[in-house]
Amino acid sequence: MLNFVRRSQIIGCIAIDGSTADFVGELEEVWLDDSGRIAYFSGGETYLPVEGIAGVGMGAVSVYYPPVIDTPENLRCLHEIKIESTLGETLGWVEDFLFDWQTGEIAAYIVAGEIATPFGGRAVLYPEDVEEITTDKVIIREDVQNQLRGESEGLKGFFSEKSQQVQHLVHIIGDRLDHLISPGDKPEVVRVKIKEVSDEVAASTNHPHHALQEATEFLQEQWHSLQQSIARAGERAKASLDAAWKQIHQIKS
Repeated sequence: MLNFVRRSQIIGCIAIDGSTADFVGELEEVWLDDSGRIAYFSGGETYLPVEGIAGVGMGAVSVYYPPVIDTPENLRCLHEIKIESTLGETLGWVEDFLFDWQTGEIAAYIVAGEIATPFGGRAVLYPEDVEEITTDKVIIREDVQNQLRGESEGLKGFFSEKSQQVQHLVHIIGDRLDHLISPGDKPEVVRVKIKEVSDEVAASTNHPHHALQEATEFLQEQWHSLQQSIARAGERAKASLDAAWKQIHQIKS
């Protein structure tokens, strides 16, 4: 759950080139491909492939790869798409959704309309509740309405739902752990390193103790996700460097 963000947290973010810090654009939408995963962020006529995202921070997204100017084919927009039952009844719409920005995997749908009325206007669906996603609707499985949960309960524990202060501290600790954690480290080793870096942050900054403790506990609970995230970041950086060298050789030739 470490890399899960809301669509609404991406919209309005500034995209910057991770190697030059140049401004790329302001993000306006998040897109799915035919596989049902998030494939691109877009702003204006610029499309950023998810596999080229270097990091998602507070109000900014850094990218490795150059943007795609031509509109990719067969993309779908989930925002405000209608929700239907298997009998074709319109039940509401998708108000927001959570996804892993590293893999494109969708984790939850925040829905509104008639289906969410008993929960104060917003409820949560999960991928296993969905029968099919077409270009203009999400069809949910039978009896899902009896298993719905309200927004706060249904999203409890996700990183995107933490306070901005806690999210910021998770990023600080995570960045400092980047070169300290390897894929082969055992759980107890990863947790010890998280605690050591947390103690360093506590000694060198004036962040509230309760926020730092919450961030530390969250990372220790999500140790495997952190380990995977660091490994994926290394793979993306290598792929970006390889692509850059390939482009340079093509220009020279």
